[in-house]
Amino acid sequence: MRLRVDRDAFAEAVAWTARALPARHAVPVLAGMRMEVSADGSALHLSGFDYEVSTRASVEVLSEEPGAALVPGRLLAEIVNNLPSGTVRIDTDGPKVLVSGGAARFTLITMPLEDYPSLPGMPGRIGSVPADALTAAVRQVTPAASRDDTLPMLTGAYLDFTGDTLRVVATDRYRIAVRELWWRPEDPGIDVSALVPARTLANTVRGLINQSNVDIALSTVQVGRGVSLSPGEGMIGFENGERRTTTRLIDSDFVKYGAWFPTEFSARAEVGVAPLLEAVKRVALVADRNTPLRLAFTEGEVVLEAGSGDDAQAVEAIGVGYEGEPIRLAFRPDYLVDGLSGVGTDTARLNFTEPTKPAVFTDVPAKEGEEPSFRYLVQPLRVT
Repeated sequence: MRLRVDRDAFAEAVAWTARALPARHAVPVLAGMRMEVSADGSALHLSGFDYEVSTRASVEVLSEEPGAALVPGRLLAEIVNNLPSGTVRIDTDGPKVLVSGGAARFTLITMPLEDYPSLPGMPGRIGSVPADALTAAVRQVTPAASRDDTLPMLTGAYLDFTGDTLRVVATDRYRIAVRELWWRPEDPGIDVSALVPARTLANTVRGLINQSNVDIALSTVQVGRGVSLSPGEGMIGFENGERRTTTRLIDSDFVKYGAWFPTEFSARAEVGVAPLLEAVKRVALVADRNTPLRLAFTEGEVVLEAGSGDDAQAVEAIGVGYEGEPIRLAFRPDYLVDGLSGVGTDTARLNFTEPTKPAVFTDVPAKEGEEPSFRYLVQPLRVT
């Protein structure tokens, strides 16, 4: 294999493919990245697979000799990312791959290509969604997913495809984030859902091409008038330009999240997202992760406090639009930051019932009477 490739394009393709690769694996070849020149010599195909997630990308090259090789994927990504701009040359020499760019030369030892597993094919396409909208939705929602692998259901992002509406949902039991967005289904009457590992979904959207569309593929079977997942065979795929990824779905039912959202509220505040977020971050400097940050809402003002007694303390007040009786609540600072960061409008609407019952943060729709596209339910902390 002998070829030349633009460093920037190569670095992007390698970084996309390497996201799914483990730093170490019980099966060493699964930490490898397969490189193969296309039959016509115009492209280099890159792939990674760990039996859970597969990634593929292609990049244009000038090939002098076709071939394939398996190299340590993460190491290749670090090397290419640190090469100078310009042309990168790749040559194989027996069991070695030579990577050169500018005055830098690297030699990588190849791994046994014959031991590398075949990648799964893409499931059937069910529709497409704008890449920018999907990226924003995933970034708004996935911080609410749990990191506790002992409860797999809570580590997932729930994708609910109903007609031309896609809902992305995540929860760790103490908060629930929901984002609704438009997508273009192949079947206008589609009604299907998928529970995708949240970490994998977050990694996937990081490499999407702006102002483009993402094709979504899902392994499904026909059930009556709608569609439903194939039991035990759940897989979802995303394709964006020359980049593709698939991942196995989490085999579990998701919580019935809709019933957790209150339908009526006793108080409401409207506040600028940026000023409140900055104030929360400042006041939280004196609070540990599990230390409550207290908020006291009265007409025209919210007072933020953290710390008490002999500990460090902080107080800050900012102006808000507030309707309802005065109320005092306390939240984990990081939960506040995640919720406010997910609001996509300049102003956030904070809805309350009681100091010990869930609050709901939303964006403010452009038109009166419209439903918010983002909702974030968070459970207050009990404080004495």
